[in-house]
Amino acid sequence: MKSIPAILLIASIPFCPCCADLKPKKADAKKEETPKAKPPEAPKLVGKIASIPADKRFVLIQSYGKWEVDTGSILTTRGTDDRSANLLATGESLGEFAAADIQSGKVEVGDAVYSRHLPKPASLSITPESSENQPKADSGNVQKNN
Repeated sequence: MKSIPAILLIASIPFCPCCADLKPKKADAKKEETPKAKPPEAPKLVGKIASIPADKRFVLIQSYGKWEVDTGSILTTRGTDDRSANLLATGESLGEFAAADIQSGKVEVGDAVYSRHLPKPASLSITPESSENQPKADSGNVQKNN
């Protein structure tokens, strides 16, 4: 007989107002979802191949507007017949022209040059330490190996 009240007590727990709120509501479930990341930015047309020196190791790009590509940025080109190439911006520019090293692929004069802006994470910024901030070596007790 003592087990019947215990069974009734356990069976009535889901109907208790203090325990009924344990399941997440639909509104709460939406809050718990991770926020969706923005879709990646589409490549931006920044210029065209103006010239290719005879050694074909780098190209000169004629920019469409102000050159806003960071040194070391990867650029892509598109030409006719699905030809493409990857370029590495060198940071050298003069007026509307800028240089980029050919990393892979084939380029021809007139090919379109695209850039995709990828923001640099703030947590990964590395600053070189100056010699003032580095610990100085103690030269008092130095053992020399002969």
